[in-house]
Amino acid sequence: MSAVHVVKEIYIYPIKSLAGISCNSAFAQEMGFENDRRWMLVDAENQMITQREHRIMSQFYPQISDGKISITFKDKKHEFSINEHLESVLKVNVWDDKSEVVEVNRETSKWFSQHLGFECKLVKIIKNGDRKHESSRLKETFNVSLADGYPYLLIGTQSLDFLNEKLDDKITILRFRPNIVVSSGIPHEEDDFKTFSIGEVQFKNIKPCGRCIMVNNDPENGRLKKEPLKTLSKYRNVDNSVLFGTNIVSLNSGIINVGDALVF
Repeated sequence: MSAVHVVKEIYIYPIKSLAGISCNSAFAQEMGFENDRRWMLVDAENQMITQREHRIMSQFYPQISDGKISITFKDKKHEFSINEHLESVLKVNVWDDKSEVVEVNRETSKWFSQHLGFECKLVKIIKNGDRKHESSRLKETFNVSLADGYPYLLIGTQSLDFLNEKLDDKITILRFRPNIVVSSGIPHEEDDFKTFSIGEVQFKNIKPCGRCIMVNNDPENGRLKKEPLKTLSKYRNVDNSVLFGTNIVSLNSGIINVGDALVF
């Protein structure tokens, strides 16, 4: 079984709801990959900001180099240090989870405010334990990042291929914002993975991922489409949730690479 499943792509999304970065390798931690969704934009009332309401966020492209994150939006660019932040602790919510964060700096918040057209701040989660997420299914609590729920999303290649067979306009895996894409033999078999290892890291499957309207946002142009949610809802609707990909957690830290096999 393990020979079939090989890591094909790895992605991190440093700032929640902005574009992602394709990686050849990544350092897995309990909270998610290093630098994955450690930052988030919040509005004047410290409420999280996402592509669900502001599709233009998909047009902000981050890169990481020499300890800095640079953001490109159209012909504008801004950068800040990965480690910089102000001292004052802010209380924010990511859905039902409370989290402690800090603002990166005033200049960065002002830059995002100018280009999004409303007052906002860029905040950062500093340490493991600053946000906890409880799994009602497992009755366990996990230390997580600023991702919607769980630290990692894994998708098998056949799941996307099977969906694209049903779509007139084919889409890429970027619609679903995965962290790990693996080669697979059967559509949606990743739903039933238990525990497995990739490289140095052991992972545990938590549950299939319920999808929202955000997957209809075309990341290439920020336009809202009717697909793929319309088609997915016809064959992946379970208990009023449209499923695609699966949420996993890491049981230890370590590096995984594109080309690593999944060992079950």
